[in-house]
Amino acid sequence: MDCYIGIDLGSTTTKAVVLDTNDEVLGRGITNSRSNYDIAAQIAKQEALIDTRFNLFRRSLIDVESLRGRQDAFLDLLERSFRLEQYLEQLADLRDTCEGNVTEQRFGERSDALREVLRALFGRLFADAPAMFAPGVDRKSDFFRDIAGSRYQAVGEEVATAADLEFDAVLNVYDRSIIDVENRISNESESAKLKRALDRAFTEATDLAASEEAIRAPVTGVLDIALDETYTVGTGYGRARLPFSKEHIRSEILCHGLGAHRMYPNTATVLDIGGQDTKAIQVDADGIVENFQMNDRCAAGCGRYLGYIADEMNVGLHELGPIAMEATRPVRINSTCTVFAGAELRDRLALGEKRENILAGLHRAIILRAMSTLSRSGGVSDEFTFTGGVAKNQAAVDALKALVRENYGEITININPESIYTGALGAATFAVRAGEA
Repeated sequence: MDCYIGIDLGSTTTKAVVLDTNDEVLGRGITNSRSNYDIAAQIAKQEALIDTRFNLFRRSLIDVESLRGRQDAFLDLLERSFRLEQYLEQLADLRDTCEGNVTEQRFGERSDALREVLRALFGRLFADAPAMFAPGVDRKSDFFRDIAGSRYQAVGEEVATAADLEFDAVLNVYDRSIIDVENRISNESESAKLKRALDRAFTEATDLAASEEAIRAPVTGVLDIALDETYTVGTGYGRARLPFSKEHIRSEILCHGLGAHRMYPNTATVLDIGGQDTKAIQVDADGIVENFQMNDRCAAGCGRYLGYIADEMNVGLHELGPIAMEATRPVRINSTCTVFAGAELRDRLALGEKRENILAGLHRAIILRAMSTLSRSGGVSDEFTFTGGVAKNQAAVDALKALVRENYGEITININPESIYTGALGAATFAVRAGEA
């Protein structure tokens, strides 16, 4: 099967989209951007191809009578089983890497005690793993660093305390090991892990035992399909580091403009707030860029800024929007400079301002900066498409809608649940056109 792939290497996340010869989306993949951009690009592409397999599984199971009305539940179980296989593989790598980083040279007489703690710690992590991927369990992240890191810290502190060993030593081992683990590509094929996941799924879905052969045959058939990477195009903040020739690279502006047009064909104005910059783009009826402006001199008003604020307030990035939504009186924020944001934040808290009111003000300040960028690009025309990771933040979305209405009247505002993939979608569309040329 011919596959056309677009990769958007962002400053915080790397995304990939797979299109078929009919220009239809087959799969999407995302990973956290690493210090090794080549690895990030490979993993995002790998995740998109895995998602492609699952979409093909869905198509192949439509006519299986025993799965009528249960297809989604079975595919969810199969995907959870597969994610568990991935997690266990990386967890074993993390264990071995941590143990290898415990040397007498680094930890002296504490080495033996630290090895004992690690054995107990990873014993618990392996035992806990199946429950973390059980049906009905909601994970806050699919990134290994987030899932494993959270459990490592929680269990590690408990085990270290019981062994009368300072937790800092246990945490130091993790910090030395996690980057190496993240920057390694699995030597085992994804097909092999999918086959084990299929076996695990049937072990759990005992009521499908009588239908196992009817279900297994089409799934195995999909695994036998070769996904040929016909043409790949890269874009994004780190595109210069992508392992492609210049002919396979397109600018972020072109890809985001075309990607937004693919999602919403009547798009005239695009606003993308990513991790490192803000892009305001004007496109014509064919998705061709006519004008644009970027705020790329600093991280003010971007995802990195929100990440900094989350760290300052000791909350998760995903919690900022919901907290801001509870505001009763947004606080006026004078500076959206990342350097000074922490100081102003602490000053506001010291004056007794509620954190939800502060965060509402911060979100409004971010969108005000974006509105300025939009104005310099030519303003907001109907239809207006908002993309990027910040588009998932409801407080930012509400602030944007209010300011657009205030300045430009009633405008159709498009926000796609998959908007974080807009740049990769545009890149994949360029790949289709290049491959067919």
